[in-house]
Amino acid sequence: MVDLVIEIENTPGQLARVAAAISDAGVNIAAATCVGAGERAELHVLVPHAEAAKHSLAISHVAVSREREVMVVDVEDRPGVLADLTRRIARAGVNLDLVYVATRNRVVFGATDFAALRSALDTAN
Repeated sequence: MVDLVIEIENTPGQLARVAAAISDAGVNIAAATCVGAGERAELHVLVPHAEAAKHSLAISHVAVSREREVMVVDVEDRPGVLADLTRRIARAGVNLDLVYVATRNRVVFGATDFAALRSALDTAN
């Protein structure tokens, strides 16, 4: 899966504009998180088909500022799951720089050292 980062104006309707562009491409949004209390916000959108989403966004004059592969882990919906996973990642010496929750009980992880992150999470299964 790919995490697309889109810088948007923090005004009503901007998230709807992005979501509509992605859905117009027939791409499902698996997760999204938006942070920004000022004039601009940083929107992270998790999609399985990044090229189609980026093409549709470009047609809608929405620029993707960054993109990267992320790890998406299926988890049980119970207390302690996130703590267990992040302890395992920490023991592997991996510094996370992105974490958010996706649909269907999944957690999204990003790290600069993606190979080490993948290794740490692959041993968790």
